[in-house]
Amino acid sequence: MSTTGEVTAGRADRGRRVILWRHGQTAWNVERRFQGSTDVPLTDTGVAQARRAAKLLAGLRPDAIVSSDLARAAHTAAELATLTGLHVTPEEGLRETYAGVWQGLTHDEIIARHGEEYAAWKRGEPVRRGGGELETEVADRAAPVVLRHAEKLPEDGTLVVVSHGGTIRTTIGRLLGLEPPTWESLGGLTNCCWSVLGEGARGWRLLEHNAGTLPEPVLGDDV
Repeated sequence: MSTTGEVTAGRADRGRRVILWRHGQTAWNVERRFQGSTDVPLTDTGVAQARRAAKLLAGLRPDAIVSSDLARAAHTAAELATLTGLHVTPEEGLRETYAGVWQGLTHDEIIARHGEEYAAWKRGEPVRRGGGELETEVADRAAPVVLRHAEKLPEDGTLVVVSHGGTIRTTIGRLLGLEPPTWESLGGLTNCCWSVLGEGARGWRLLEHNAGTLPEPVLGDDV
C-alpha cells in the first residue's frame, strides 16, 4: 500500500476504482476549527492545492466525478472537472459529519468544554459529537452514494469522490467491512490528498491512503 507518492497515468489494474479525494485547505483547517457541515470556502492555498492535485488525478482519466455540495468540496471538484470536461454530480450525502455545538470550536476549545465526550470518541465509543451524527450514521448516508455511482462505471472505470476527512474515513471503513471502533486507525487525510479503493474478488481493497504529496500535517475537519 502506498502512503505517499503521486498517481501515475494509465489503468494497469483491472476492476473499478474509487478515488476518495479530500477538499483543499480552508481557514478553519488552519485554525484547527471543527467545520462539520458549516460551509467554509477554500483559502487561496486551498485553491492552489486543488489545481495541483487535479492535474495529477486527470492523468487517471476518470469516468465520473461526484462531490459533497459544500463549497470547499465543490470548488475542489470543479478544478478536476475543468481539466477533464466531466460534469460534477453534487451529493448532499457526502457532506462532513454534522457535529452540533462542536462546529466552529477549535480543537482546544472542544477538549476544554467537552473533554469527556471527546475522550470517549477517541476511545472508539459511539458518540454524538456536539449532539450531532454518529460516525456510523455518516457511513450510512455516504457509502451508498459512493456505491451507487461506482455501479455505473465500466468494468475498469474510475470514480472520483470529493468529500471531507471524517466522511471519507467512515466511508472507507464501511466499504472495507471494518468494525466502527477501528475506523480511527485509518488515520486522516491531508488537504487535497486522496485514498484509492479497488474492486477485488472479495470486495473493496484499500490500494492507497493519503496519497498525492510528501507527508504533511493533517489539518482536519474531523479533530
